[in-house]
Amino acid sequence: MVRAAVLRSAGAPLEITEIDLPDPGPGQVRVRLAAAGVCHSDLSLTRGKLRATLPLVLGHEGAGTVLAVGEGVTAVAPGDPVVLNWAPACRACPSCAIGEPWLCDNSGTASTGLYAALADGTGLHPGLGVGAFAEETVVHERAVLPLPAGVPLDAAALLGCAVLTGYGAVHSAARVRMGESVVVYGLGGIGLAVLQAARIAGAAPVVAVDVSPDKEELARRHGATEFLIADDSTPKAVRELTGGRGADHAFECVGRGSTIRSAWSATRRGGRTTVVGIGGKEDMVSFSALELFHYARTLTACVYGNCDPVESVPELAGHVRTGRLDLEALITDRIGLEDIPEAFERMAAGRGGRSLVVFDH
Repeated sequence: MVRAAVLRSAGAPLEITEIDLPDPGPGQVRVRLAAAGVCHSDLSLTRGKLRATLPLVLGHEGAGTVLAVGEGVTAVAPGDPVVLNWAPACRACPSCAIGEPWLCDNSGTASTGLYAALADGTGLHPGLGVGAFAEETVVHERAVLPLPAGVPLDAAALLGCAVLTGYGAVHSAARVRMGESVVVYGLGGIGLAVLQAARIAGAAPVVAVDVSPDKEELARRHGATEFLIADDSTPKAVRELTGGRGADHAFECVGRGSTIRSAWSATRRGGRTTVVGIGGKEDMVSFSALELFHYARTLTACVYGNCDPVESVPELAGHVRTGRLDLEALITDRIGLEDIPEAFERMAAGRGGRSLVVFDH
């Protein structure tokens, strides 16, 4: 039995309880979690904004040590440090075949099956196929990525979602070049990772936008050269900071129609607006037919950084080792399982960066 954070139904409080986790079967790996990041997607699952098969163990951004492997597993062995991959590519579907593993048709299949049980025998599903808000988890072999040397195991959890998504948005989706201007809307864990990635890319200026003035110091620490409080005048302010043109690249890390619209308006003519945040299906964004033609901007989404985690995690580890990427700076709170609801409240209020659940084994 291991302790875990269980969501029985959307809107219900999290239940910290023991679950029965079976031994890994063929092609599976059992991992002892060192840490798990609290992502906005976890909050969206609790509120029913993202659909999921319930009940489930929340958490999808994690890192830990392999405890045991099932029959046929060759990628990792007991004792190996690993990062969990919540969207493992099957490598066989049409999306994978054309080199877009982040859009794999089969990456979400693990989350629909049962993988553990409550003490009363009730079956449990792994949140986003991972179930990282638990002392241990069992996942498919494809869902574990060997962690290169030189990266602290607890902070490495952030490589599994926030950092990979933010870095990929800049380097894979938008392909920001040195000297290009960037504006980032929303300074949660992913937005802060986008700032660091923009700094690594050599972007200038880098404008950070958030509703909270308390985020300014944090934003500048992560690479922002300018900071703006989000309001109706934000697009105009961004243009003033970019020679009257608007930013070459705007990154929306909130997932809200009004913010997407503002990011679009802050982008220069011919520039690119990249939507990283996950919005609601009823939250609409509108554009006139004339402005689409006149501004010739590109509006695109970014899913899991538009990159292949198998290739990107070693690349990110290299940046960590050289000091270009600071994982510790992203972590504003280290907490236990029982503190997750409070972390959700901070996130909903726009306070802090990334909360990290640290397991004391």
